[in-house]
Amino acid sequence: MRRAPKTVLAVNSIRSALLRIAFIGVLSLVWHTQALADCSLTSTGFTPVNDLWPGSYQNYAGGLYPKGANNAPPEHLAAGIDRATNQIRPLNAFGDYDPVNGQIVMISVGMSNTTQEFSRFVPMASADPTKNPQLVIVDGAQSGKDASAWADPTAVTWATVNFRLSSAGVTPAQVQVAWVKQAEVGPNSLGAFPLHAQVLQTDLEAIARNLKTNYPNIKIAYYSSRTRAYTDVASSHNPEPFAYESAFSVRWMIENQINGTGNLNFDSNRGAVVAPWLAWGPYLWADGTNPRSDGFVWFCSDPSQNDFTHPSASGDQKVAQELLAFFKTHPTATPWFLRPPV
Repeated sequence: MRRAPKTVLAVNSIRSALLRIAFIGVLSLVWHTQALADCSLTSTGFTPVNDLWPGSYQNYAGGLYPKGANNAPPEHLAAGIDRATNQIRPLNAFGDYDPVNGQIVMISVGMSNTTQEFSRFVPMASADPTKNPQLVIVDGAQSGKDASAWADPTAVTWATVNFRLSSAGVTPAQVQVAWVKQAEVGPNSLGAFPLHAQVLQTDLEAIARNLKTNYPNIKIAYYSSRTRAYTDVASSHNPEPFAYESAFSVRWMIENQINGTGNLNFDSNRGAVVAPWLAWGPYLWADGTNPRSDGFVWFCSDPSQNDFTHPSASGDQKVAQELLAFFKTHPTATPWFLRPPV
């Protein structure tokens, strides 16, 4: 029998070595995924920000709004109610008031978690008999697009939103409301708290201004922070405590608008309008199995078992239910979200 040429033997040897490396790599990947998952993290020891007052986190006071409050200051809330009641109206494709055939468009802006959750919310809201029939809800959030991917008003992310609007039969001129949920991928590389939270805050503020640039008729943008992560591996996408700390990014941004700082003006009586009225949407972080004061929890089954950062089907359902309850009850949402009285 003739022996195989040396070159063939060498190629086979290399192929075998590559297969062994690939197999080891797969095992390593499986182990790494499992290493990120830790259902024993039932408690981080952190108090949800909406329950934190009169306490503080690293010398930053609790509460979703200034002075430990979980509701917007009266003047800011009144401005939001005015926009919801008197300024959000059905518009035609050119942005002109059309009470009969016009539509009110709400979009989402965010990352993979956001699009998963909002994609569950859209059919849930559409099936609700109390929803305004002139309200069109479009998921604009996109997988793999963290806050930094939206910070430029000409970024491709915004073009994708506009494509989805067109596919839904509406236009950018009809967009009047947004739900924004964002984070930074790999926040561990951005410095210790509060540095990474300040980076996120800067991008969230840029997103608010970009909403006004790209959707000139937008009136309100609601922001939410991250859900609970069941991993504290610093190298993962968005582990604890970064998920918890993202709430401060949202709060500081809203405080800037309330205080008239940060180039976020929404009131034409105070100068050029560069952003919509900003407020908290539903606050979604809970310390695992420890119920918040309102009973909200985030079990180990609620994040995906692949990375314990993205939501699972049950997590999507929970967030969608929180969104629906918020828009059906909040005084700045009910005037445009619910079916008008006959």
